[in-house]
Amino acid sequence: MFGFRSDGKKVKNMNIIEKAEPFFMPQRIDAVNYTTIKVPCAKLDEFIARERRNGISYSYMHLVIATIVRVIYIRKKLNRFVMRGSIYQRNTLTISMDIKKKLDDESDSITLKFFFTGRESIDEIKKIIDDEIAKNLQENEVHKTTKVAGKFCKLPDFLFRWAMALVRFLDRHGMLPKSLIKASPFHTSCFITNLKSIKLGHIYHHLYNFGTTTIFASMGKEQMEPYIENNKELKIGKFMNIGMSLDERIADGLYMGKSLKLVMDLLGNPDTLKEKLPDDGSIPKKLIKRKSKKSKIKKVKEKKSKDKSKKKIKPIKNKQKHDEKLKKANLKKQKKLLREKSKIDEKLINIENDLK
Repeated sequence: MFGFRSDGKKVKNMNIIEKAEPFFMPQRIDAVNYTTIKVPCAKLDEFIARERRNGISYSYMHLVIATIVRVIYIRKKLNRFVMRGSIYQRNTLTISMDIKKKLDDESDSITLKFFFTGRESIDEIKKIIDDEIAKNLQENEVHKTTKVAGKFCKLPDFLFRWAMALVRFLDRHGMLPKSLIKASPFHTSCFITNLKSIKLGHIYHHLYNFGTTTIFASMGKEQMEPYIENNKELKIGKFMNIGMSLDERIADGLYMGKSLKLVMDLLGNPDTLKEKLPDDGSIPKKLIKRKSKKSKIKKVKEKKSKDKSKKKIKPIKNKQKHDEKLKKANLKKQKKLLREKSKIDEKLINIENDLK
């Protein structure tokens, strides 16, 4: 209440645009932007195959979740949310995901919520995900979210409507109990759906107005697509598309763009996810520093200057003339050597005569 919430801290000292945007776009659905991340699968497949030989079984889902967790930790603004015109920095880093107990129409759906510090290695993230899924796939196990939702669903429709109106009111004013926020999959840093598991392509999912979700990622089934390598050669490769829905009020376009590039960089080099980030909260420079265009231009200029310093070899227009010139030059050298030799011989003869 009065700007205080159990799940986040109000952000202060913002510029005019950042502060005004939530009032121009009061609902989350007003501010959603959609984009696609096209991920080449070659490096991912290579990493998964290598680790499988070492006895560790990773999936694309583990890699994508580990990447998103790391990017949200490094790019702090991505872990913000908007409530009643105010922007809050989230206290926790969580990922929500909906799964089916069995791949059939009648099977129950479970919405899981994974809690991370953001500094975990992919091995630790894999263990958290796998343990939580295995625990909730048991027949007698009922997830906390399902328990809470079940209590509301037992109410008659008019009471259910009033109860949800009360929950929304409490959430807007920061009075929703911490236990409900912890159980709610809608109060999360990012919501992920893995459509690849049911062999469907990616979609652009909406952002819920209820709760605080500001990022929704949809993994699609990988497919073969043509691409141009080094702006020269046309090839065929395997790609996976991830549909991203982002609340533009939490950060500007430049910040979002750099964050998406970091996602691409980490998925393009999954070995970096094996490293755990330091516990002191510091971030390795290699993960956030990108080569500037100026440095690239300098390198190109240096290469050109080196090339210019080298002697240019002109193409031979008439090979016969060139060969004749070489022969004449060689003959001249031989004649010169013979003259010098004859002179030396004459001197030696003269010396011998004098000695006699």
